[in-house]
Amino acid sequence: MRVQKHGYLGGGQMISSSHLTKLILVLSLVALHLVLFGASTLTTKTYACAFGAHRPAAYEGGENRLLYIHAINAAANNLLFPQDARFALDRLEQGTRYNRYVSGGYIPPTLIKSIAWVETKMTMATKSTAWNGLGDSVISFDCGHGVMQVTTGMINPLGENSQPSDAQALISTHFTYNIAKGVKILGTKWNNAPQISPIVGTDTDSQTQILENWYYATWAYNGFTGYGSYSSNHPLDPSFAWPRSQYSCSGTQSHNEFPYQELVWGCIKNPPTINGSPLWSPIPITLPDLFSTEVNSALSPGNFYAPYANMDIKTPGPWHTDVTPANFLQQEAKLVGQPTLSVPPRSHTIRMNSPAAITWVDIPIRNSGSGLSTWRARSSVGFLVVTPPAGIAPGDNLTCTAASCDTTTLRIEVNPTLLPASYATGVVSIWSPNEKNTPIEITINVVADFELTFPGSSKNTD
Repeated sequence: MRVQKHGYLGGGQMISSSHLTKLILVLSLVALHLVLFGASTLTTKTYACAFGAHRPAAYEGGENRLLYIHAINAAANNLLFPQDARFALDRLEQGTRYNRYVSGGYIPPTLIKSIAWVETKMTMATKSTAWNGLGDSVISFDCGHGVMQVTTGMINPLGENSQPSDAQALISTHFTYNIAKGVKILGTKWNNAPQISPIVGTDTDSQTQILENWYYATWAYNGFTGYGSYSSNHPLDPSFAWPRSQYSCSGTQSHNEFPYQELVWGCIKNPPTINGSPLWSPIPITLPDLFSTEVNSALSPGNFYAPYANMDIKTPGPWHTDVTPANFLQQEAKLVGQPTLSVPPRSHTIRMNSPAAITWVDIPIRNSGSGLSTWRARSSVGFLVVTPPAGIAPGDNLTCTAASCDTTTLRIEVNPTLLPASYATGVVSIWSPNEKNTPIEITINVVADFELTFPGSSKNTD
């Protein structure tokens, strides 16, 4: 879940010279490896993220981000999927290092909103996707997916036969599940203390409602990195100017000039505006005072080692709470809904009576219910290729202006080189991971009326 400090998502920021030097060194080593050992040694058992070369489709909400804000408010209160261990917010611990105890499950919503803005400007699909439309899911260079740039569990396909899992499909296509997963991960970062993370709030019982107490967990959301790492988030790292101004969240400052947590703090204090209206109420959150001898000593390089006990600090003051109620019941139909996957005719024949024949069939997929229906497709045979392997279908209660909103399309294409005979049959299964439904089976009959040949074969004229 890397913020796009080095890519287009961070507002088109430039790579700093120190990072550029490291990048050139890495690329040089890769090139040397290719020369000496060949490409195969680099590509063994590697994937271009969970879905490989195919980007699943996603629904993009309105420019006002209200859908995403409602989802964040609900996720912060663990109201979205409390019974689903994959997406539920775990109960959070609080207390001092040697007196931790389990409290409730609540994360300040404004913190999550700011993280979502820093990560993707709170968007689910690529820049070319229209608001209230359908488009490719946003996926970063290091496999961060969707609004919250979820990387954990999204680098390799985790399903059967090296295919993506249902959870990966939901994270990639459905903003509600994506936000819930990001919030769960943030909660996990909080609960890493005190075993593998320091604590903020030695004087306030490290209460979860206090925004300032989330400083280390926010740092860890992007990577609890320090001196010498490729992308350090340590506030005293010499790669950052000191003293430095605070991040203004105005789009005029490079992300590379600040540790990640300072970006998030800056947007909490100075929320972005859409058409003149701020996305959330500003909170004058306080950063640790690096001029303080106590804080500066705790964050010194000599203390940056697990379990980071010497890095525990008091809550920076003045501190602030953020208790935002969630109107989940009023928004549940849009955030979760009751989707119903609908697929027409269950049998199709593809006739390949010439090399120029159409070798595919497009299957329309609809959601006749409410909310969003994530759908997946899988072929039972190698000669039928499904594209994309996952997608999203919006219900009628969601505003959608794209031409493809009413019906999304799955393409089933024949790879003739893998046909076992001139007549072959395969089955493509379509199902929705966020519905309790039986997979819908589409039977594809392939008739090849021309002589099949195979790569590398030729007539023997001897």
